[in-house]
Amino acid sequence: MGIKRINSMMLAVALCALPVFAQNAPANPGDKSGVKTDSKMAYHNGPIMTGVPGVYFIWYGTWDNNADNTAAQFILTDFVSNVGGSPYFQINAMYPDGFGGAPSGALFYSGAVIDRYSKGFELTASDIAAIVEDKLVTGQLPFDPSGIYVVLASADVSSNSTGFCAPSALPHHGTGNALGSQFRYAFVGNPNRCPGVAAPQFFSGVTQLPTPNQNLAADAMASTLAQLLSRVITNPSGGAWFDRYGLENAAKCVGQFGPTYSTANGARANLKLGQYDYLIQQNWVLGRKEHCAMNSSL
Repeated sequence: MGIKRINSMMLAVALCALPVFAQNAPANPGDKSGVKTDSKMAYHNGPIMTGVPGVYFIWYGTWDNNADNTAAQFILTDFVSNVGGSPYFQINAMYPDGFGGAPSGALFYSGAVIDRYSKGFELTASDIAAIVEDKLVTGQLPFDPSGIYVVLASADVSSNSTGFCAPSALPHHGTGNALGSQFRYAFVGNPNRCPGVAAPQFFSGVTQLPTPNQNLAADAMASTLAQLLSRVITNPSGGAWFDRYGLENAAKCVGQFGPTYSTANGARANLKLGQYDYLIQQNWVLGRKEHCAMNSSL
């Protein structure tokens, strides 16, 4: 596919290593029963992302070997093309910086490229950053100061060091450097590698439930992608918005979906964008009573 306009100590350590801050923190530290609602979000004086970020996809591994993978590419591209500006994504506009600037709540899909295993089948955070760096240095993707570069892996790719397929780990995002400047990236692993862990919303015990678009990879990755984009925008380099547990906004809502409706195939969904239905985790709404929701008015 060518370019298409394509966690006391832990906190201190994290603040000394901002690019990987809070990325592998448990979603609910010390509490497996639900969201940590006893801690409000706080601003820590770091940068946020204002304006309209461009989102670039890097399809890593093999995505053209079957119809399900091809369909997943279309679904995820459609999702990121439509989620910006939605009431759901406008939640992020509630997170200003110290100068009065705030995220716009918008996104722009800016293009995609393919990478066939340039860093092998097991990726570290450094590997993921290097994948993005290579695409920028070689001109396969433009260096966008407002860009978010997303590496989406096929099912034969693992990333143990970033916590992919580990039940307590959050999806990874971080920063890297290329051409003398910093860029922001995120990693979305393929749930077909560990479906019960990476896509628990679509399982009852060991039984897989229907998914909104009848594509487990795309339907689970869309929710992960929504979480990551929200976290990158409100805490791109680790020093902006997070709570006392080190959790970023959408990280406080893992596994929370709120009210749902049924799609034609009997799947649960809570958001329709463009031509597709989705089951997307909620985001953290600021206010007197902070909470998880699908839009800021709920």
